[in-house]
Formats: sequence, structure tokens, C-alpha cells
Amino acid sequence: MKSAKLFLINKIPRKYLIILSFLFVKIFSIFFYGHKFYCPICQKSFWKFFDYGRPIRKNVLCPGCLSLERHRLLWLFFKDKTNFFKDNIRLLHIAPEQAFYKKIKKMNNVDYVTSDLESPLAQVKADIKNLPFDDNEFDVLICNHVLEHIDDDKKAMQEIWRVLKPNAWAIVQVPMDFSRIKTFEDKNITSPKDREKYFGQHDHLRLYGLDYKDRLEQAGFKVDAIDYLTLLSDNRKKYLALPKKELIYLLRK
Repeated sequence: MKSAKLFLINKIPRKYLIILSFLFVKIFSIFFYGHKFYCPICQKSFWKFFDYGRPIRKNVLCPGCLSLERHRLLWLFFKDKTNFFKDNIRLLHIAPEQAFYKKIKKMNNVDYVTSDLESPLAQVKADIKNLPFDDNEFDVLICNHVLEHIDDDKKAMQEIWRVLKPNAWAIVQVPMDFSRIKTFEDKNITSPKDREKYFGQHDHLRLYGLDYKDRLEQAGFKVDAIDYLTLLSDNRKKYLALPKKELIYLLRK
């Protein structure tokens, strides 16, 4: 069963996986209703979350909205530490996640723009290295787990900086190896098998280390690496199935 799941994730194009995911949620989520876990995004309780990831992580994928640990943590952070739900904002969401998409679309205070090369959730089909938006256009930008796929991540960071207004903020998360001081990348590693071995996934081009903050600052951002998990109780982290370790990178222009 696990190998079949990995085969489907690897072989089915991402845009079709996104379309299928909405149908999957409608059909199967009803069988998981319970009281052991709670998702703050879809605001539903379940007796179990789906197992997911490489390697497989137990009880991490919400059956109601397909949020992962990192999505639920960010949603709490948005509510507790930002103006996301309070002020009128123009938001650019690059590679929009299903878990956030429907919720944000319903928010009256958000002028919501989505962008991606292939995603069916994207209004604007665009390369993150060459965004078709004006300078200083957006108040907020969300871009999660994208830069590890981009050959020139520095150019992508510069584009994110360019389209943000002065004093605007962004959340730009990437997979992290917290034991690694310096980001590991090697352009000679090209096969899907080797990329999975060294970078964690067949379509990743690097494995970020603790110098990620420095890389963002070199693009012009003021960066706070926030360990928001330390503000939450162990019981709450367990109930919401939050990550065991995650720094939230809050970028300001």
C-alpha cells in the first residue's frame, strides 16, 4: 500500500493530483470523523489523520482539507502573530496549497491572487523567476516548499522581494535539515534516484540548512526565524498534529 501511494505521487502529474484530491476528500473524509485530532484550518475533528511523506509520518495529513503539519502551524501563526485576518491585504500565493485555497478565497479582507506554472488553482500561470506583476504590488506573499524545486533560487527570492510593497511581509518555507549548517546543492546530481537520496525528493535541487536565513537576507529581506512551536503546549501540538521541529521564516521588505 505504501509503495503504491509513493508510485501515484511520483508518477501522476501534480496538477491532476490536485484535482483528484478534492474528490478524494469529499468521498473519504466522512469515515474519519472523531475526536482525537483537530484541524484548525477546516475546523473539523477526526479519529485519525492520514499517514504521509517520505519517510512515512503517522497521522499528519488532514482528511478534511489535506493540510499537513506545517500548514496547520502557519494557520495558527497567521491568526496569532500577523494582520492576515484583520487588515485589507493584496495577497500573492505562489503554488497555492489546497488546504489554504478555499479558506482564503472566502476571506472578504483579502484580494487573493494565485500563481503557478501548472497548478489548476493558479489564476496566473507564471515562472517564479519572472513574475508578471508590477514592483511593489503585494502586501503579503505566501510561497511554501517551492524554492527547493527552482534551479536559480536566488533569482526567485529577488522576484519575491520585487513584487512586495515596502514594509510588506512574506512567508517562504522550505524543507530544512536543521543538523546542516550550510545548504547542500550539487548540479552534477541530476537523476531522480540520486536527488531523492541526497535532497530528499526526486524533484528537489538542494537541501537547505541553517544558512537559509542568510540566503534570504542576501536577497534584501529582513528575516526573523521564529520558533513558534515553543509557545504552544505539548497537548495542543499533539491534538493539532503539528510538526516536531519547524522554524517560521517571516520576511519583511
